[in-house]
Amino acid sequence: MFLTLKTIHMCCALISFTGFLFRAYLMVIDSKWLNHKLILVTPHLVDTIFLLSGFSMAFVLNIGLFAQGWLTMKIFLLMFYLLFVGIALNRGTTKSIRITAFLLGVFTFVYIVGIAVNKTGISWFALL
Repeated sequence: MFLTLKTIHMCCALISFTGFLFRAYLMVIDSKWLNHKLILVTPHLVDTIFLLSGFSMAFVLNIGLFAQGWLTMKIFLLMFYLLFVGIALNRGTTKSIRITAFLLGVFTFVYIVGIAVNKTGISWFALL
């Protein structure tokens, strides 16, 4: 059961991030497709499955959401990631603000993946 949930979680993470990259590309080129219903709805569906699988894994392993420092850091950084995505794709008033938010979103996502892989809040720096 856990491996199934983990696979779903990892696939949704990849799909979600790829979707973010694609939507950011559409934003940069000022594409009309950015407002297409499928482009607007799909990320919410993927992210819902993504979060539910993450919470389900914590439940299956009997881990409290704030009992593990690395998991708490992942959840905390997820909020920043969502903020950066929102600014990059919707709320940024200028293209330079949106691109900066995009870069911060990419950095935050990579850092979160490092936390998940290494099970420590210092992410990829644990390998040094």
